[in-house]
Amino acid sequence: MLIGYSRPYEDDLNCENQQKKLSNINCETIISEGHLSAKKRTQLTNMMNNLNKGDKVVVTKLFALADSTRHLVELLEMMDAKGAYLQSLHEAIDTSNTLGYKFYDIVKHLVEFQSDVISEKTKKGLSEAKQKGIATGRPRKPDENVQRAIIMYQSKKYSLAEIKNETGISKSTLYRYLEH
Repeated sequence: MLIGYSRPYEDDLNCENQQKKLSNINCETIISEGHLSAKKRTQLTNMMNNLNKGDKVVVTKLFALADSTRHLVELLEMMDAKGAYLQSLHEAIDTSNTLGYKFYDIVKHLVEFQSDVISEKTKKGLSEAKQKGIATGRPRKPDENVQRAIIMYQSKKYSLAEIKNETGISKSTLYRYLEH
């Protein structure tokens, strides 16, 4: 069964263009979300829960289906477990075509690659900052505020909330300094 799925996005707020394209390829059912929000996509959830073996979900663009590459991987995993397929018209993707490398595997590798790139850039930036003598991480609280917070705490006359309001030193920061 061909199941068309659409959701509003800036270039097609009423889903008219998407629905026209999905009708042109003879989708038996066309499911449409009623809002732009990435949250509470009840139509998508219902569609995914009711997929049967051999069903093919058709979208005009991958973006209509998933909000991120990680979300796309999750949806592809669910489809694969149910024996269903995905077709995206704009990207010319059809997971029912078994020739070549599986699209699901490609996307999974892209997510891992994306994560590795971010991680390496972060490590490189931290290393360069360290070489330049730039302190990384959260800035230290001024020592006079820390000392005042410790004195207030040890006097037992102030609550932790009062100490924080007076000095700007949080409970966890105060306890960390008290341990040393």
